[in-house]
Amino acid sequence: MSHVSSSAFGRSSQIILNVYLVIFFAYMFLPLILMVVAGFNDFDTPSVTTWKGFTWKWFGVLAQDTRMWTGLINSIMIAVGVILVSMPLGLAGAFMITRFQSRFNGLLYGVMVSPLLTPGIILGISTLIFWREGGVSGGLFTAAVAQATYISSYTMLMFMARLKRQDVTLEEAALDLGASHTQVFRRITMPFLKPTILTASVIAFLQSFENYNTTIFSIGGSHTLVTEIGSRMRFGLTPAVNVIGIIFVVLTVTFATIYVIFREREKKRAAAVAG
Repeated sequence: MSHVSSSAFGRSSQIILNVYLVIFFAYMFLPLILMVVAGFNDFDTPSVTTWKGFTWKWFGVLAQDTRMWTGLINSIMIAVGVILVSMPLGLAGAFMITRFQSRFNGLLYGVMVSPLLTPGIILGISTLIFWREGGVSGGLFTAAVAQATYISSYTMLMFMARLKRQDVTLEEAALDLGASHTQVFRRITMPFLKPTILTASVIAFLQSFENYNTTIFSIGGSHTLVTEIGSRMRFGLTPAVNVIGIIFVVLTVTFATIYVIFREREKKRAAAVAG
């Protein structure tokens, strides 16, 4: 009897799990599928319920939209600037908290993480006011600085998680053998942090690229891709916006596939060397 009950429970659990997975993947991918379909619909507004026929014309409309392309270039420039600022700041903060033991570490940690809890509107406005007092008007520079104030906290947390797993005895041994702190950092610490540097750079880029609240209040008269799309929401969007999403989906899948292929090749090479 107990065996029958356990078998029934196992089947019920499997059914519930399958239903959950179906709902989960539908929630994740159905909006993307609808977005892609709307990008090929010959209708003036993004729609899948009102179908006017298959078309490629929205790709041409997007290609001629100079403000969108300018916004894309601005977004990339700001994101690169954010990486250049937030990576060293985050690494420095992570070193201060993980390497220097002090009773003020808790306070220091709270201060460095506090930008994550600050509304983006406040960060954008305060950055714009601060730099305007120094004669710098709103633009790409102020947007990058405003974004870096909180993205640096993300990179710091990632570096902290990595540094806490490092065996510090390797650094101590190198110092005892006569290596300088610069040599220890370059030969031991940096190679250990290499995976996190890559991951944190990608996270910082994506966080910057998709940011709206902080950017809209600090960029002044310029615009990014996200702020341009947001401003057009008031007047109605065309399926050209869906085309942007299609391009990003294709690029994401392409880069993910390339990454997986190179990862598998590296695993095979490592296995061949070990064998």
